[in-house]
Amino acid sequence: MGVLLLIRHAKAVPDAATDELRPLADRGHQDAHQAGRWLAELEISPDLAIVSPATRARETWDEIAAVVGASELQIEPRVYENTVDDLLRVISEVSDDVTTLALVGHNPSMHGLAITLDDGNGDDDARQEIHHGYPTCGITVFDVTRSWSALATGDALLHTFAAPRG
Repeated sequence: MGVLLLIRHAKAVPDAATDELRPLADRGHQDAHQAGRWLAELEISPDLAIVSPATRARETWDEIAAVVGASELQIEPRVYENTVDDLLRVISEVSDDVTTLALVGHNPSMHGLAITLDDGNGDDDARQEIHHGYPTCGITVFDVTRSWSALATGDALLHTFAAPRG
C-alpha cells in the first residue's frame, strides 16, 4: 500500500515579475511549516516529492521538508501546467519503490485530482471539506493499493484532509 499526498501551495504574495516567481507570503511560510508539523504528527514522511517549479510551490515544500525530513525532490513543469491529466501522467511515471509520494502544486488541478481519485469509501468529513473547496496549503492524504502506473479515477481511499494554519 502507498500513500499519496496532494498539497496545494501555501498563501503567496499577489504580485511578482511573473506568476511563476510569486513567493510565499509570511502567512504562507507559517502555514507550510504548520503543515509539516501536521504531517509529522501523522508520521508521514514522503520518499519522493514532485513539486511545481513555481517559487510558491517550492517554498511550500521546503517549509514542510524542514519538519518531516528531506526526501528525494523532483521539480516537474507538468505540475505547474495545472491539469488533472498532466498530474495523473506524472504519478504514473513514479517507481513502485516509492511508498509515500507528495505532489505539490496548484488549483484547480489539486482540487480536481482529489475529487477524481476519491473512491467514495474513505473519510466522509474530509470529502465534504474537499467538495467545498481546496484552500491554500490544503493537503489530502490518500491510501493507494494500486501501483502508481495503474492509478486512475476512483482508485484511492481518502484518509484525511486538512489546511493547516500557522
